[in-house]
Amino acid sequence: MDLFCLMFFFGFFPFEFGFCSITLPSVQRNLCITHVTCAQCIQSHPSCAWCSSNGFSDNDDKVRCNFYESLILEGCDPKSIYFPVSDVNITQSEEFADQNLSTDLAVQLKPKRISLKLRLNDTQSFISEFKQAVDYPVDLYYLMDLSASMKEAKNKLSLAGGDLMDEMKKMTKNFRYGFGSFVDKVEMPYTSSAEEKRRKPCDSCGAPYGFRNHMSLADDRDRFVSKVNEAKISANEDAPEGGLDAIMQAIVCGKEINWRNDSRKLIIFSSDSSFHFAGDGKLGGLMVPNDGECHMSQGEYTESVNQDYPSISQINQKVMDYYVNLIFAVTANQVHIYEKLSTLVKGSSTGMLKNDSSNIVDLVKAEYQKITSSVELIDDYKGDDIKLEYYSKCLGTKLEKTNKCDGLRVGTEVKFEVRVTVNKCPELRKNWNQTIKISPVGLKETLELDVEIICDCECEQEWNEEKGSEYCGGHGTYECGICNCNENFYGSKCECDLKNGGIEDEMSCKASNDSRSCTGRGECVCGKCKCNDPSSPDERIYGKYCECDNFSCIRKNGRVCSGNGVCDCGKCRCDPGWIGEDCSCYDSIDGCKATPEDKICSAHGSCICNSCQCDFSEDGQPYTGQFCQLCPTCRTQCEKLKDCVRCKVHKTGPFTEEECSFGTNVTKCPWSVIVVDDLEVDAAQGEIHCTFVDGEDECKYSFKYYINEEQFGKQIELAAQRSKNCKIPVNIYAILIGITIGIFLSGLLILLIWKLIVTINDSREYTRYEKERQVLTKWDPGESPIYGIATKAFKNPTYR
Repeated sequence: MDLFCLMFFFGFFPFEFGFCSITLPSVQRNLCITHVTCAQCIQSHPSCAWCSSNGFSDNDDKVRCNFYESLILEGCDPKSIYFPVSDVNITQSEEFADQNLSTDLAVQLKPKRISLKLRLNDTQSFISEFKQAVDYPVDLYYLMDLSASMKEAKNKLSLAGGDLMDEMKKMTKNFRYGFGSFVDKVEMPYTSSAEEKRRKPCDSCGAPYGFRNHMSLADDRDRFVSKVNEAKISANEDAPEGGLDAIMQAIVCGKEINWRNDSRKLIIFSSDSSFHFAGDGKLGGLMVPNDGECHMSQGEYTESVNQDYPSISQINQKVMDYYVNLIFAVTANQVHIYEKLSTLVKGSSTGMLKNDSSNIVDLVKAEYQKITSSVELIDDYKGDDIKLEYYSKCLGTKLEKTNKCDGLRVGTEVKFEVRVTVNKCPELRKNWNQTIKISPVGLKETLELDVEIICDCECEQEWNEEKGSEYCGGHGTYECGICNCNENFYGSKCECDLKNGGIEDEMSCKASNDSRSCTGRGECVCGKCKCNDPSSPDERIYGKYCECDNFSCIRKNGRVCSGNGVCDCGKCRCDPGWIGEDCSCYDSIDGCKATPEDKICSAHGSCICNSCQCDFSEDGQPYTGQFCQLCPTCRTQCEKLKDCVRCKVHKTGPFTEEECSFGTNVTKCPWSVIVVDDLEVDAAQGEIHCTFVDGEDECKYSFKYYINEEQFGKQIELAAQRSKNCKIPVNIYAILIGITIGIFLSGLLILLIWKLIVTINDSREYTRYEKERQVLTKWDPGESPIYGIATKAFKNPTYR
């Protein structure tokens, strides 16, 4: 595969083929050339290669770390080029099977093992497939809260337990079930400290306990129902229960619970209360953290009163380590708590249990189907040196970044594309080879990735070194084509002795026209310039006197050579298709013509950088438009052509018939005119619209002309509208008579309206008068209500 990749790589283009994928950086950002050791070289970019040929870099213009093709072109022996290529190989795979005859195990995930060789910052991908098997073995452990408030729920479970088993066996024949219960730690403040309360906390109650395994996993329906009936209700003092203690023991005590190695492990957690977690044990004086180990004896948890409750993160880790799915079947008032818990525990879900647990069968069935209809891939890698990303189409057609697919059925096949990238080389060499396990949540089947990170070169290994090499003058170690000099010696062949001053010749490091050594951009070492390293990794200073660089060329928009070329010793070498001092001009004239047949810039300008720069007209006015086809301020020839149009089209104007005719000796109109009903003007094509008023009939007429330069000389093409636009005469007398009649009628109408208003008002006044008169006639004249006598009598309050 490496050789196949190299064949494509020789083309110096990005490519992707199967598991082989290499993308080269742009030439102007060559990250390879600044590195001076083989290890640094191959870690810089996946496209960098190292030439270990003897004497290859004696010429200062050559660098050992470069693109593979560049090293070949510069004369490096291909056999001496170290260019490791990332690789993906499937080393173990099995076909999907509901039952494998050799191991009696179903196969739902493939492949099983993949070998990966990865270079730094390189990404490789592979396909992982999942298909749910028929009758995959299932172990279901029912873990129930048996505090006093769950009495009714226990009775319902004893009645519905058989139905639950029957329903589960419809979904998978290979099914086993078990039963356990919990209350809380037998310690204050969780349970009462009174001896009598500990023995019998309530009527018909048994003594409290932490966790008890009533029935290990088995295919025994009657025994399950019997064990549920035999279990006694107990009680505790506070509201939260010791559920996490029970979950921890139910997961890690595989032998006691009788979990099978290769089965889907389900724990149904049933409760109507919340839970204690790590730190709550301090209230009872339990300072020892939960160790996450199994502590069971005769079916009971023995460390309940010695260790604290486990943390949620411990539960989550154990769930992933032991491939367990948790289903929280809780009452309505606790659903919101356990839904939050589900988000923190992988592979868990929450369902609402009725207060009397009458829906337990439907709830477990629905949650089981929810779990089995979904597949989620996770990995056990915890570091930051390697990045894994998951993509899938699931049951759709669009590839999306996800590690989870829902809505699956038995037999449905799902493919995941896993992309692996090495971000950095691990500090410890032993971590250059790692094994990463990828598995579906809740299932023990795994895909193992054997990852080998390529961080150094074979030629740098101790067994390939040549110490005291003659090539290095006996003063250094020869490795990968270069000398690693001993103390006090330096130079490309360790020829310089720092203690004795070496053979440095300052004059040989100066250009003839420069008094500075190495142009001020380097150090004179043994008579040769050693150029400084620029601050940016993609910049380079080179040349005999360090006079050249690849970054001091003209920039445009902040990019050297406009991003369309390479800076070589202060001058831009443009890429194909680009020209100009700064490589900013696209080498084409397509942008200067509306159509391929048109003239460049309509013959009114020059094509520069694939864009028109317009000239001025003969009368000094500028041409405009994308293709210099417009000149709004130019003097037109409308005035020159108007009388010819009047003569030829409308038979008016100053020209005689002979002067108007084409081909006569005295003709003043040597142009033909096309007559149209509707005149349309295309200004973009250079057509000029002319409009005039004919002085003889005061009608407006229109025409257009176009100067055709395609033939020899300039030819004027004319087109005129057949009809004129004449004004309709205005009848002044009719307007005056109309205005007079309008004024008279308006005045008459106003008088009529005034008369009508006065009449209505008088009628209303008269009617009111008649009503008042009729009221007054009811009174005797001597008793008129408006008559009052002239004298009044008053009593003096002080007179006795």
